[in-house]
Amino acid sequence: MTQSAVKKSPNEMSSPAHIGPVNPLPPVVTALFLVTMGIEATFSLAERGIVGGPMGIGWRAQAIEAYAFNGEIARWMWETGRWPSEHVIRFVSYPFFHASFTHALFAGVLFLAMGKMAAERFSALGMLIVFFGSAVGGVLVYATVAIQPSWIVGAFPAVYGLIGAYTFMLWRSFGAIGANQMRAFTLIAFLMGIQLIFGLLFGGTNDWIADLAGFATGFLLSFFVSPGGM
Repeated sequence: MTQSAVKKSPNEMSSPAHIGPVNPLPPVVTALFLVTMGIEATFSLAERGIVGGPMGIGWRAQAIEAYAFNGEIARWMWETGRWPSEHVIRFVSYPFFHASFTHALFAGVLFLAMGKMAAERFSALGMLIVFFGSAVGGVLVYATVAIQPSWIVGAFPAVYGLIGAYTFMLWRSFGAIGANQMRAFTLIAFLMGIQLIFGLLFGGTNDWIADLAGFATGFLLSFFVSPGGM
């Protein structure tokens, strides 16, 4: 007499691992994104009179005046040798303040893509070093070489630094297989070309200097913070 088959319960039956439709973001990337968009949401709601009352309309302008980077102030600090904390903080605070919701949205989307890549490949600390290092390096070069340096707001110099980190990884990968390493710079060439076209068509400022310097800073920092770097 044959043994009767033993039925397995649903819990005992093997099933493929569940894979979510969206890969989870590293916590450090999520935190920086939420801080940036939280600040922007507050300003956007205040400008619509939803929060802050009549005083809320000027919150964005007041915050930019207090925390955005200003090239003239940076030059004054360098020339006088005075480095008050309320101005030094501008070097790392300006990426969190944007001129408009659209400005913040574009910067935020690029940051999510590039920040996730850097945090997963370099580590959370490596991503932070590239992000803030590029923010500082970008505006330092801007204040030094721009003819009439003015205000810099928004995360783009720091995000371009993360693009520099991405370019570094491509550059190293192409070198490992003997391919043309200049192909790694296709993305930054495309982005700077778009900036040039928009500047010619609609007029623009010289803040592209900070973006390009942020890219170069991120690329150079990657030699030190990437796995197997210097």
